[in-house]
Amino acid sequence: MIILITGASHTGKTLLAQKLLEKYYYPYLSIDHLKMGLIRSGNTHLTPESNDYDLTAYLWPIVREIIKTNIENKQNLIVEGCYIPFNWKDDFEEAYLNELKYICLIMSERYIKTHFFDIKSNENVIENRIFGHISQEELINENDYNLKMCKKYGNKYILINDKYEVNFCFL
Repeated sequence: MIILITGASHTGKTLLAQKLLEKYYYPYLSIDHLKMGLIRSGNTHLTPESNDYDLTAYLWPIVREIIKTNIENKQNLIVEGCYIPFNWKDDFEEAYLNELKYICLIMSERYIKTHFFDIKSNENVIENRIFGHISQEELINENDYNLKMCKKYGNKYILINDKYEVNFCFL
């Protein structure tokens, strides 16, 4: 099984991947780590500040083929990051789709406004962010956009509205 975890910055994608690793012993691939490896090695002209559209266009074909390879080899993997396009299903035949679980973590505007300090104070709970500066308005806009796109493409999502609780029911 391949589990895809996506969402806006600061929604807890890496934390969820870590919890799934601890529960199921599935390894996980951080798309951010892949991004930084490619950038630092000079294998791309992109930078950490490049826009998400360009980063997704560059990274997704690589990640997509890693996913296919894992499925073909009957290996479990968690892939987490914000560079998974909302139309990701278009890139897989039915046999692959049967092995994929997708979830997008989305925080409601109310949650962000009520818990912005908590969100910011937990931004380095799993990994240190060098480029972690985000405003409340940016976070609201990113999450609103992700909710609209999940609905448009019929993607599963977890809406974090009252308190931060992400369980494994989507598996």
